[in-house]
Amino acid sequence: MTKKRKRQEDFQKVKLKVGKKKPKLENATDTTFKTKAIQIPEQLKEDGVLPTQNRKLNIKDLLSQMHHYSPGVKHNALLGLKELLSQYPFVIDAHLSSIISEVAAVFTDKDSSVRGAAVHLLQFLASKIRAEQIAPFFPLVSAHLSSAMTHISEGIQEDSLKVLDVLLEAYPALLTDRSVILLKNFVELISHQQLSKRLKSRDKLSWMLSVNPNRRVTSQQWRLNVLTRLKKFLQAVVDGSSDTEDEGLQEQKDNSHSVRNPICISWKLHANNQQHIQLFESGGLRPKINSSFRLRSLTSVMDSAEKGLSSAENLKGFIEIIIPLLIECWIEASPAQSAPILGNLLESESQQLMHQVLSIIHLLWKLTKRHDETYKMELWLRMNYLVDFKHHFMRHFPYSLQDTVKHKKKDPCKSNRNCMKSSNNIDHLLLNLTLCDIMVSLASTSTLQTDSGWLDMIRKFVTDTLQDGSKLNSKQVNRLLGVTWRLMQIQQNKVATEPLIKAVYTLYQQRNLLFPVRTLLLKFFSRVYQKEDLRTQRFRSRSKVLSRWLAGLPQQLALLGLRNPELSNQLIDIIHSAASRSNKELLQSLQATAARIYDPLEGTLVLLPAEAQRRLVQLVYFLPCLPASLLACLSRCCIMGRMSSDLAATLIGILHMR
Repeated sequence: MTKKRKRQEDFQKVKLKVGKKKPKLENATDTTFKTKAIQIPEQLKEDGVLPTQNRKLNIKDLLSQMHHYSPGVKHNALLGLKELLSQYPFVIDAHLSSIISEVAAVFTDKDSSVRGAAVHLLQFLASKIRAEQIAPFFPLVSAHLSSAMTHISEGIQEDSLKVLDVLLEAYPALLTDRSVILLKNFVELISHQQLSKRLKSRDKLSWMLSVNPNRRVTSQQWRLNVLTRLKKFLQAVVDGSSDTEDEGLQEQKDNSHSVRNPICISWKLHANNQQHIQLFESGGLRPKINSSFRLRSLTSVMDSAEKGLSSAENLKGFIEIIIPLLIECWIEASPAQSAPILGNLLESESQQLMHQVLSIIHLLWKLTKRHDETYKMELWLRMNYLVDFKHHFMRHFPYSLQDTVKHKKKDPCKSNRNCMKSSNNIDHLLLNLTLCDIMVSLASTSTLQTDSGWLDMIRKFVTDTLQDGSKLNSKQVNRLLGVTWRLMQIQQNKVATEPLIKAVYTLYQQRNLLFPVRTLLLKFFSRVYQKEDLRTQRFRSRSKVLSRWLAGLPQQLALLGLRNPELSNQLIDIIHSAASRSNKELLQSLQATAARIYDPLEGTLVLLPAEAQRRLVQLVYFLPCLPASLLACLSRCCIMGRMSSDLAATLIGILHMR
């Protein structure tokens, strides 16, 4: 056999025939396998119960999309969350922790549309979630807010103020608990530290206003936006204090060493020995310890950083930082910088900034009065800031608004959504009154001669405003009366107080005054009378204007009738208080008007409700004399059924005692 033939036998080609299977190779791999399905009924059941929105995405799907790299996906996820939670509110309680953490995390997102959607979703959630529910997660929200406020991006800083607005509106108490960190963030938004070699050796670093040309708004507008939020934050701190007080007249309260707790006495039960009154236990007085000693509590364990502005040390430190910055803002917006020719005229934006500056200082002054060492705080404020305030604030006092000509040119604030314009109407009078309130709080009786120059300016402004105050609202009158009361306490002689009382009485005589304004004026005169009544026991120097006001009260009560029952009740209380003190002018006027008040047909007695009727019947006891005509009117009121039988019995008892 040849070699060629042998090679062909070794490598023979297998011929395949049609219709027969191909033979398996010797090295073929078996790829057959078997599968079995695994079913988890509970998991499938839970996925089926979770509600979905229009895109068939449930809460877990939407929250997972919040971590996506695409801004469009995150924006759609936020919109889907709002849609889902509005349709199924019960989902919020079940997934509250995840929702809060994911929404707060996008406060610092790079995309502006994502941040805007997060603010809208947070505003929606704030209306659905109570403060008690969000309290455990609020430290996380506050941390993300602080991160956004101190972010390097200007857009994130601007949107952080919108987040702050939502939280201040919905959860002011929770936000003010972290005042130390947030107040520092406010300062860093408008300023930076001076790091020169000369200042590094000092213990306290100095701050100066910063200017960022990359912002889409002007530096003055940006500071106005930040200071507006700072004012809201400090207002929340003041409102959250334990001894909350109103502004203006209600703020100036006498320091009494006891807190009154009146009790109701039924003379019928007391006369029948069915109601016993203990003089000391039920006297309505609870002693108030006027001592700096306090027992140790849990709050004393906290350091000063955790106490926030409730600590005098922290409050002083913040005042030392913010007041110089506020003065710099004032200097930039003052009339001397904008237009020296205009004098004390202000533009709209400048006045808004100056009003925020004064409002913040006024709130800080109120916080200083909450501490035990009040006199030391007032002395410290006077020593550090009175000179600067006189130089900058009182230089162009009083301020007025400049009337600018309206051009047809398009307003840039309307086209620019980042231009935050104040929605409140500009009130230059409130600006001047806030300045008066701040300056007057720094004065006292001992410093009267030193401060006589600027105090006379304030006194003249207050007097002129009161005499021409027909268009004042209740907020302005409240602040105005507060300044007036403080001026009367500083200089208590009749020569200084009588023109102020006369100016207030001129406003009181105005017709068609608003009810809140009339109420404030009545409270002011009542306090002045009570203060004078205590003082006249030694000096016997009554105000003629005050006597004229008291003499006119009974006639006003007779004319008022049923037109305003609440105002009638206030008049009755004041008349009752003065009558119990045997005020001669009031008793003579009450005697002359008694026939009209107790008329059985159209008198005040038969028109007012039962409680007011009881007070009017008690006034019969104080009348100097009881003529037959008055007794006939009272008899007809009882016979005609214009008063209840119990009240008629009370009247008979009073007449029997007389």
